[in-house]
Parts: sequence; C-alpha cells; structure tokens
Amino acid sequence: MNKKQHITQIIKSLSSIYQNPKTELTHETPFQLLVATILSAQCTDIRVNIVTKTLFRHYKTAQDFADADQKQLEQFIHSTGFYRNKAKHIIASSKIIHNKYNSRVPDTMKDLITLPGVARKTANVVLSEAYSINEGIAVDTHVARLSKRLGLTDQKDPKNIEKDLMNITPKEQWRTLSNLLIFHGRRTCHARKPNCPKCTLNNICPGAYKI
Repeated sequence: MNKKQHITQIIKSLSSIYQNPKTELTHETPFQLLVATILSAQCTDIRVNIVTKTLFRHYKTAQDFADADQKQLEQFIHSTGFYRNKAKHIIASSKIIHNKYNSRVPDTMKDLITLPGVARKTANVVLSEAYSINEGIAVDTHVARLSKRLGLTDQKDPKNIEKDLMNITPKEQWRTLSNLLIFHGRRTCHARKPNCPKCTLNNICPGAYKI
C-alpha cells in the first residue's frame, strides 16, 4: 500500500468515528478564532475556552484588543502560559487588523503570517475553519505525532511534515485530515500511552503497540 492509499484508509476509518470534525476552540467570529488559536500554543483547548469565555465578554472587537492595556490582558490570559508574549502578539496583531484591514481578519496565508504571533499552523486554522479555505494543513503536536506513528512522514519540522501530508492528501480533505488526527490524538493515540488495543487504526499503523 502506498502512502496515498494509506492516507485514504486512515481518513475513511477515522471519519467513521469522528464525523464532521472541526476545531474545538469556541469562537463566533474569525477574529475570535485567531485570538483563541494564538492562546492555544502550548495550552489545551479546554483551558483556552475557559479563558476566552470571560475574555471575549471584556474585549469584543479588534479595536478593543488593539487598545487593551497589556498588563490587564496578561491577567486575563495568564493561565494559558507564555502570557506576556501572547498578550503582546494579540495586541500588535489587533492593531494591524484594525488599522490595515478595517477590523477584518485577512483571508490569505500571505497576509496572515505577517501578523505577530501567527505562523502557518495558526493561519491554516483560521483559513480552514473561518473561511473554508484549504491553503495548507494545520500541524500541531497531535498531527505531528500521529503522522510519524502512522508512517506518513519521517520529518520533525512542522513545515516539512505539512509538505509531506499535502503531497499525499487530496486538497479538499486537508482540513478534515488535520482535525481527524487532532481528535484521535486527544482521545486515543496519546503521547505517552497510546490506547492501541482500542484504536481503529491498529491494523494499519506501523507504530501500533510499540510504545
């Protein structure tokens, strides 16, 4: 079985379990999703959702975040970790979005990755989830881990993992693949102790029962 056939089988199997997978970050607008995704770096979606429930009641628009006092914003997001850098990036990005893009989050990779704190993973999440644009594949820790265990890549750098996945996955399924791997990584294929006996992929996963 080649890698294109392998990825097709993986998507089919996981789709039977996780139907219509989408980001678990709570948001109502592309801007809220951008902020939530920045906060999700080195932090769980569960924690981010707890924080943004209060945060988005206090700061409602890009201008609100652009005008925010950094120390006050840090207090709101403290529990997400790396709060100083995150607060600085959110305020700086919000100023650019408000002043340059009329408070609308840009919908191209080229523009998104110019925003402070926004790399390809964050940009891919915003494009695919908020705008239904498949520009690439969002590679977080779960996607990176499962891609290696499943034999889809031997790369370590997220950009190279993304390239490998894009080469073997139909473009219309890029968003789906990322979300399926994230869901499966959180629920079954854990980092330290994957639940191989109950994994639907254990018969096609070269990494099964090896950890």
